[in-house]
Amino acid sequence: MDKKPTRIDEAYITEEGMTDLWNVWYNELHNGQSGLTLKIDRILESTRSEFQRIEVIENKDFGKLLVLYGSLMVADNDNNAYNEMLAHVPLFVHPAPKNVLIIGGGDCGALTEVTRHDDVESVTMCELDKMVVDISKKHFPSLTEGLKDPRVKVVFQDGQDFITNATQKYDVIILDLSDPVGPAADLFQKAFHQQVYDCLADDGILVAQSESPFYNQRTVKAIYKNLRQVFPLVKMYTCFMPIYPSALWSFAFCSKKYHPVQDFRADKYNRLNLDTQYYNNEVHGASFLLPQFIKKTIGE
Repeated sequence: MDKKPTRIDEAYITEEGMTDLWNVWYNELHNGQSGLTLKIDRILESTRSEFQRIEVIENKDFGKLLVLYGSLMVADNDNNAYNEMLAHVPLFVHPAPKNVLIIGGGDCGALTEVTRHDDVESVTMCELDKMVVDISKKHFPSLTEGLKDPRVKVVFQDGQDFITNATQKYDVIILDLSDPVGPAADLFQKAFHQQVYDCLADDGILVAQSESPFYNQRTVKAIYKNLRQVFPLVKMYTCFMPIYPSALWSFAFCSKKYHPVQDFRADKYNRLNLDTQYYNNEVHGASFLLPQFIKKTIGE
């Protein structure tokens, strides 16, 4: 089988989109420091969309992994913590989350978790890059299961343009964004946070991924400063994400009315009895307990 002269780092891709690899490694660097290093067993996709580089690689321990612009996004075997914490934390707090908006989230993992809540009446996902959704449907079918739900609407559009022109009010908005570089950079700024606030109902909740509180302390500090100038209640919560930098990842819970722990809806949690891999009622509350270095970073 002849090999094509197409390269992803050190690996050659065959015509079938795979390659026989014996000693090829994926290494993610962060500010000159090494992040997660994985042996690549196979390369399943290596392409470029209009917006970014997209790869799907395979590793013995993590299974398939989605890589966008050189950063790991999702994996078959990472306990689904990121998606479950993005979706279930706000939806087990808001008493009537009828209308939900997701900005980003092209792998559809957060979308699928949202559809598990029967009190949600509509879910709109606004994703810039259609190719990410298409590749996720091909390689991560469990993450994209929610696309089959009749309550779901997918819009392929710039997130900031969507928010700017939105006329509907949402009960919960989820910012499932990539890192604050490139097309996503403006979506981490105070002006965008104010637009999101205006799109929320009077008792609305925003949750957003807010980077590694260890590696990205300057960025995290700026994000929370901006959010607190817009929302009356802003709390950080965290989860264990083995494929993300430092394996400790953070989320911002921003609310006009509800407290993330005091207003937890135990009745709904017990009624739904979701089969989750990471999230549960104890993790919900414990995730808001922060180590001292993080409290200092965000000014608590």
